[in-house]
Amino acid sequence: MATAVRIPTQLRPLAGGASELTVEGETVGDVLKALEAAHPGFGDRLFDESGALRRFVNVFLGEEDVRFLDGMNTPVGNHNLSIVPAVAGG
Repeated sequence: MATAVRIPTQLRPLAGGASELTVEGETVGDVLKALEAAHPGFGDRLFDESGALRRFVNVFLGEEDVRFLDGMNTPVGNHNLSIVPAVAGG
């Protein structure tokens, strides 16, 4: 199943400047791994050394944070994914 993934400004250079990419996958994890396969460098920005989603990276399926669903095992269905890095400010 093809899923649209919204790419944050900070990661667009890894995606050739695209603000959105369409990637195949059944689950959030499948989609993010396919994104890394198609655009090397994403995995380093999204996952820690153990393969878990980095704490400062939020992924939303529609309007739901995947951490409050089934995490990387969440089926994507007909929803879009958004990658939203946490931003420090003050």
